[in-house]
Amino acid sequence: MRIGELAARAGTTTRALRYYEARGLLPARRDTLGHRAYDEGDLRLLRQIRTLREAGFDLEETRPFVECLRAGHPEGDTCPASLAVYRRKLDELDALVAELTAARAKVAGQLARAERARDALAAGAEVPGGPQPLCESGGEGL
Repeated sequence: MRIGELAARAGTTTRALRYYEARGLLPARRDTLGHRAYDEGDLRLLRQIRTLREAGFDLEETRPFVECLRAGHPEGDTCPASLAVYRRKLDELDALVAELTAARAKVAGQLARAERARDALAAGAEVPGGPQPLCESGGEGL
């Protein structure tokens, strides 16, 4: 098949295919007229790349999966190098989750502190002569 058909079947663009070819992820075969020529195996490679990219893998991280398919394995993630990439990606994601969990806890603590401060101001406003807090917009009350 030609580049346009492969791009359409893979749900990508011809520009992306040329880029993958330049990066060595997609073979650069030509037919007798000099047009790029692809087969069903190339479509499998592209589907593997797209699946991984959608899961957050960068393009270079897809290389072991592509090489695994090119080596004749039925799946691109059954080779040791592919499994190692999965493990690294999980470690990376675990670190991001921990970072986000810590950030969430900090924001939740700040919110709780701010709500307590607001409640204390409101309680003081109910006392005759107590402070009347102003919002940033210049309006009174809470």
